Amino acid sequence: MWQRFTALFVEPYVRYQYADTLHAIRLGTAVILALLVNKITNFPHGEWTTITVFIILGLLQYQGAIYTKAKERVLGTLLGIGAALGVLWFSQNVSAWLWVDYALIGLISGIIGYLAVRQLGYTGLLTGITMLMIVSDLGNNSIGQDGIYRALNILLGTGVSVAVTLVLPLKSTLMWRFLLSSNLDACSSLYASVGNHIDAPGVMKDAAVQSLNPVAILADGVPVNKQLVTALQKINKRLLAVRPHIAATASESGIKKETLETIQRTHRNIIGTIDLLLSAAPRLANIDIDDENHVLLLHYQHELTQAMQHIAAVLRSPSDEMFRPITRIAVSEYPSVQHLAFEWQGYFWLTQTLQTQLQQLSDLLQATKPNWYAASGLGYQRREQRRIKQQGGETDLHL
Repeated sequence: MWQRFTALFVEPYVRYQYADTLHAIRLGTAVILALLVNKITNFPHGEWTTITVFIILGLLQYQGAIYTKAKERVLGTLLGIGAALGVLWFSQNVSAWLWVDYALIGLISGIIGYLAVRQLGYTGLLTGITMLMIVSDLGNNSIGQDGIYRALNILLGTGVSVAVTLVLPLKSTLMWRFLLSSNLDACSSLYASVGNHIDAPGVMKDAAVQSLNPVAILADGVPVNKQLVTALQKINKRLLAVRPHIAATASESGIKKETLETIQRTHRNIIGTIDLLLSAAPRLANIDIDDENHVLLLHYQHELTQAMQHIAAVLRSPSDEMFRPITRIAVSEYPSVQHLAFEWQGYFWLTQTLQTQLQQLSDLLQATKPNWYAASGLGYQRREQRRIKQQGGETDLHL
């Protein structure tokens, strides 16, 4: 029971499954810490510490995105303080007219806005906001103390946010791995279900097809399995959930964002191909196929299903395993495929397409593995390996 309670805070895969709950706990903890910091420092405008915590952590769950936001906020705050101190020095030592000071502030604001749009983004926005917080009372001969205290509280709030993510980390790299792994497992199950009608010879094919779903029927008489539709919806939901992790994973791991986009595109293509295979399978129920090609199709089915499960297992595993070749089957070695009905040739072509896509995904993951493996946290890897060894268990890599 104690292990189940602590798993949320210790095991990354459990954190992945309960990310929303952990995010809520972490945000509440960070706000309490920010309030305590305000109590200890007693700086004016202490509300900016808690506001900053909410700005950084409110909509961001994962370390890569949080660190990027925190870095931009710290850099923007420091640049803003520097710009404001420059304006104050100019006002007190050079300028004799208030309108000159206002013109200078307007000029600097314009430059900051230009850079924010062109390159700096959120950093540029924070630079301008921080500068204006400090110089807003320039006409009253203020030295900008209130603004400086606000800026200091922003830095404190940023520090609290980062500290909390270190204690209860949600790494985007791990979440990216686990989401992709879950989808490949789900895809392997869907693809295995295609064999329901392929394995059923002769008259049994009709029964196998009818078992897909006795309720929903398309206009052309082809049955639709609502369970498969639901499974595809969950897969597509996870596919969309991967998108926000790409930039953060690139930041954490050092993998080029373009490479991660290619992996995501291949991931999406695999799902699309399996969807096409599922759509095509029922229509083949009453089209004959000879024994040799039937055996070839079953071998393909087994090999590609195992390949998806193996890729998923390596992605989940804390061990530094290699991605093995997808399959050694080559349709070119079976010329009899060319004599099959057009529908079966199309089905074989889709199967070959899936094979190519899985091999491409495997190659991309293998090439980037040193980066995403290290970015997942070596402490997590070693702890998981010790746990597996102590329990005398085995991973699901040896399929």
